[in-house]
Amino acid sequence: MVLVGLLTPLMRLIAVRLNVVDSPDQSHKTHRTPIPYLGGVAIIIGVILVSYGVAIIDGFDSKNLLLMTSVLAPALVLGAIGFWDDLRNLRPAPRLAIQSAAGLFTAWILISQNTLGTPTESTIIDVLITSIWIVGICNSINFFDNLDGGAAGTVAVTSIALFVLAFQGQQFLIAALSAVTAGSTIGFLLWNKSPARIYMGDAGALFLGVLIATLTIRLQPDTEVMWTSLATPALLLAVPILDTCVAVLSRLKRGISPLQGGHDHLSHRLVRGGLSRRTAAFSLWGLSAFFALCAVAIPRTSEGLEQIIVAIAALVWAVLFIKFFQSQDA
Repeated sequence: MVLVGLLTPLMRLIAVRLNVVDSPDQSHKTHRTPIPYLGGVAIIIGVILVSYGVAIIDGFDSKNLLLMTSVLAPALVLGAIGFWDDLRNLRPAPRLAIQSAAGLFTAWILISQNTLGTPTESTIIDVLITSIWIVGICNSINFFDNLDGGAAGTVAVTSIALFVLAFQGQQFLIAALSAVTAGSTIGFLLWNKSPARIYMGDAGALFLGVLIATLTIRLQPDTEVMWTSLATPALLLAVPILDTCVAVLSRLKRGISPLQGGHDHLSHRLVRGGLSRRTAAFSLWGLSAFFALCAVAIPRTSEGLEQIIVAIAALVWAVLFIKFFQSQDA
């Protein structure tokens, strides 16, 4: 948190000097003045330096280094692609193709190294499902980064809950990486909260997306029922998933490309409903905290109660989807 908090204003100065800014020159932009990018670079540097620095100091063996690298390396690759996108503004189709290739490779590494369960007992199907999850969450976090502090705060909430679940389950590598992720996003949030002085850009959004997607599926929740275990990652990321579903389906309904930007995200709908941008961010953090608390509560309850918790959370999610989807599009 401290490291990223100190690096972020430095990256802001570099972005201003190099003119790496998000200009309000497109219809879906909501800010009025150019905002520097490269906040994501501070997040990436913070996560990588702290993670590998601690590994060196603590004398990690080769197995733990490999496990950590299997999480951080794919995130770093997508972060580099996002950085290039921030500089050159890549088109959506080739960007999605690169993300898909990276997602498939990451999924194959995770499955082949036996670091994930095999729900279908078919390597090909498991790799496909895992890659769809990684690419989907990667883009959900990127989509969700449309409000000052929205994505950073939500990823921080998710990471804290993930840390609690992993620590309780004695999955200490996942717990440590989750703590580092939470610290980095909170440090960045000090500069990204409304009114934002810097954005994380695609570099930060894609890096965090792959990182949090990988950590959530690497987690092995201590649940009594298989389907509640499978529901835990979805609960941890329920709000970004909700945002993506509402935005994509509303665009398909209007006959436009899901990859086209627009004012149809949850944050935009909340602001049109009368909330300030800051209150909208707090509202999204609160929703994320609700679903995160549901995920944290599951391992602490009986078999019957954990199924009730998931069912209630699913009902709340469905009601929110209907309400947001029915609200006025931009």
